[in-house]
Amino acid sequence: MQRFIDHDLEQWRTSRRRKPLILRGARQVGKTYSIRHFGETRFDNFVLVDLERNLAWHKVFEGNLQARKICSEFEVLLNQKIIPGKTLLFFDEIQSCPRAISALRYFYEDMPQLHVIAAGSLLEFAMQDISFPVGRVQFLTLHPLCFAEYLMAKGKEKASRIILSEPEKVSKATHELLNEELRQYFFVGGMPESVKAYIETGSMQESFEVQSEICDTYRLDFSKYRPQADKHCLNTILTSITQSVGQQIKYSRLGEGFSNPTLKKAFELLNLARIITKVSSAEPSGLPLGATASAKIFKALMVDIGLMRHLTGMPIDVEYHKLDLLNIYRGAMAEQFVGQEMIISQKKDIYYWSRRAKSSSAEVDFLAVIRGKIFPVEVKSGASGRLKSLHLCLNNYPNCQKGFVFSSRPYADLPEQNITFIPLYFVFSATCAGEV
Repeated sequence: MQRFIDHDLEQWRTSRRRKPLILRGARQVGKTYSIRHFGETRFDNFVLVDLERNLAWHKVFEGNLQARKICSEFEVLLNQKIIPGKTLLFFDEIQSCPRAISALRYFYEDMPQLHVIAAGSLLEFAMQDISFPVGRVQFLTLHPLCFAEYLMAKGKEKASRIILSEPEKVSKATHELLNEELRQYFFVGGMPESVKAYIETGSMQESFEVQSEICDTYRLDFSKYRPQADKHCLNTILTSITQSVGQQIKYSRLGEGFSNPTLKKAFELLNLARIITKVSSAEPSGLPLGATASAKIFKALMVDIGLMRHLTGMPIDVEYHKLDLLNIYRGAMAEQFVGQEMIISQKKDIYYWSRRAKSSSAEVDFLAVIRGKIFPVEVKSGASGRLKSLHLCLNNYPNCQKGFVFSSRPYADLPEQNITFIPLYFVFSATCAGEV
């Protein structure tokens, strides 16, 4: 599968300021596959060190952490040469050996010409207890396939190029085709194995089975969260979050029988594991948005829209055949999709705007930062006159010169109202913080 991360990895490979790379991402988003493909196609040899399957190899990291000593021992263990400039050394599931994480700094200091990448599931958990100097490693994050990557995986490169271009009005036939492809993506999602199953069999049910297996894997991982959180609480929150996309989160509503501190800790751990993403409320008065982010007012998204569909237990026969994508699962699927695309396109934390007042409250679904300017984002169908919160935001914050409304309707710019209606399939290109 062609992934955007391929370009980022190539930039890292040729960078003069290259440092050992840590690839972050939730379980089963394709980290190992992407790095293996990169190593086998861009280097003379690829050396894989799986530290979860080979626990005995942890002994290599006992004692001193000299990079040359570590490489010498793995050359013997794997019967492979490790040559700076020609080899990609990949430490997979590195979270299982905290000393290996610490060793990354010495690769930068002692063997800067060697290309080193590390990845693993629940990596952030291990990194909480590891200290290595800032500036000794680099980070990249891999997410599920976005809609453009999904289209490329299906062999629909032309459709992918259209949605990666600047949003504009397209023909009625193209608009209907892209909306139908997006409807399928809503249910198949972007987890690589789910997409692969659907492409190879043409059966959406096959992809659903993969989604079920992935969710089971996530639940099995809950035992690794101990003693920090109860697995039953984690499971309850996971299900509650999928049913609460688009709504402000209150811990007390996430699960009965658990105290607020217990629910809060479980929520934070799921966020740390990148299974869910916290979307905090912020004021669009200036940049960075994080400076005004609220610790108490926030929403949450699932890592993947397909996994969200599975965990909600929504009736597929009813939801799939709804004509307007904004009506599927009460609009929550569309908001999940927009947020999921923006997490990738914005390349940083995403936020929304919420005003709580005694007389009235107002809320804008997301805030996009594009070339140093803030754009309020709504996910809604209907006429511009019904967008009271969006108009209020634009009026109250003069630095927000234009708002975006994502829906199933065709592209339409309304300069007199400072609003542009954009089809959902253009979310990535419309909110991209840099070059597409």
